[in-house]
Order: sequence, then structure tokens, then C-alpha cells
Amino acid sequence: MDMNGHAMNGEPVRTKVIISNPQGFHMRPQSAFAQLAAKFESLVYLIDGENQKFDGKSPFSLLGLLAEQGTELTLEVCGPDQDKALAALANLIANYTTLEGECSETNGTNQ
Repeated sequence: MDMNGHAMNGEPVRTKVIISNPQGFHMRPQSAFAQLAAKFESLVYLIDGENQKFDGKSPFSLLGLLAEQGTELTLEVCGPDQDKALAALANLIANYTTLEGECSETNGTNQ
């Protein structure tokens, strides 16, 4: 890595992310993550505390990732647009609570 944390020679870039959503990293945020990851050419993985690697572009793979609020994961990205992908995906995880609140359901009631 260079002094700015950027990978060189095809090395993946990684960052730690903390699940901020009070409901954890369940189907809805997993689906949003996979959809965003699919927009990038780079390979995207989430790695849990037991070093299990989950394909970030596969909602089915992500279903196996059980992560409650406060869980620390490693986001790993490798490819031609890895810096953009890393920033966008880390931002989605960090701010998913805010994003979900903007389109949350009220179960048919006005509150």
C-alpha cells in the first residue's frame, strides 16, 4: 500500500466497518449492499470475525453473514474501481440506519 492507504500491484484494499443499523445486517441492508456492489467491476467481500469470507455481490452469500448492530466486519475490495467501491460500500454500511429511516414503513399507520 502507498502512504494514502491505496493498494498497488493489484492488492485488495480493506477497511473495518461497524454495523450501525439497530436491526443488524439483515436481508434489506444485505440486498442494498449487493445491489451497490454489483455496480462495480471489482470483487467485493465481507469478512467476519471468524475470517469467513462472503461474496458482497451475492445476496445469497450474504444471508450466511449474521451481524448484529455493533459487529465489526472487514470490507475487502479488489479491482479496477476498488477505491470508489470501498468508499461507497463503507458509506452504505455506516449510514444504512439513516437511509432506511428515510423509506421505513409505518405498517399502515400515520405516526
